[in-house]
Amino acid sequence: MDSSGDPAYRLLNDYSNGFMVSQVGMLGVLSTEAVPSFPCCSEVLFTACELGVFDLLAEAREPLGSEVVAAHLGTSPHGADLLLDACASLELLTVDTRGETAFYQNTELSRTFLTRASPKSQHNMLLYLSRTTYLCWGHLAAAVREGKNQYAKAFGVPSDELFTAIYRSEAEQLQFMRGLQEVWSVYGRAVMAAFDLSLFPFICDLGGDFFKDLLPEADLYILARILHDWTDEKCSHLLARIHHTCKPGGGILVVESLLDEDRRGPLTTQLYSLNMLVRTEGRERTPAEYRTLVSSADFQDFQLKKTGKIYDVILARK
Repeated sequence: MDSSGDPAYRLLNDYSNGFMVSQVGMLGVLSTEAVPSFPCCSEVLFTACELGVFDLLAEAREPLGSEVVAAHLGTSPHGADLLLDACASLELLTVDTRGETAFYQNTELSRTFLTRASPKSQHNMLLYLSRTTYLCWGHLAAAVREGKNQYAKAFGVPSDELFTAIYRSEAEQLQFMRGLQEVWSVYGRAVMAAFDLSLFPFICDLGGDFFKDLLPEADLYILARILHDWTDEKCSHLLARIHHTCKPGGGILVVESLLDEDRRGPLTTQLYSLNMLVRTEGRERTPAEYRTLVSSADFQDFQLKKTGKIYDVILARK
């Protein structure tokens, strides 16, 4: 599901996206054989992160038994025993049985991506998936029927102002922003190395209310996972605003997960497109669709670089 070169991260991505595959399967559009055995893995992963299993084991000087883990985390010994065994089967933990007692410690995957102290930690993004995205996906069938996001059903909040719905509290916004930083800790180097950006002295990483706020003049505007949130009309409006402000010879750097031109894959991007349905106004697109969007705003010299990972990069010039 993930073309990242790191097998451990690919496995983590399969687990974290498993609930999406499960919900698609519940619509009856996939055969039982077509649904990987990952759906319940999402809940196991999310629960272990939320309870602090991986951080506790990272801080311990030696492997811990389930009763010690339960005492530290405030869970039932029986529940901790079952959760730890499931994590071990998922290759999130190693287990060493001494006599009748099992002792657990983190695998390299967990040390790298699931402990908060790691520079490549995905902890905040996984918690956001668990507490927000997962709940919206519980209403996938309604989203498909209605063609709109499901914040009203999932959280009882109106979604007319998209980011008011997404950022329902300051804590929620902070967690999402930290989660995005974590994603770029894995993918950022490949994204930023796709093109030679030394030609652009002043670079603006676009954020804020970019439909209304005054845009700063810059040589290059980075739109990382922005256009997929919006309809074609709103994307065209935003790109036209950027083109108006962009310095002559400047450009835009678009970072998105791209669908194949026939829209038959990759599966990860197809799931992300459904995620846009349940959570935003937008969708994932093909390279040709992005070419049409940027051309409509008079950007030229469209260039696409495949990174070999989930996110690819488009450069276009004014």
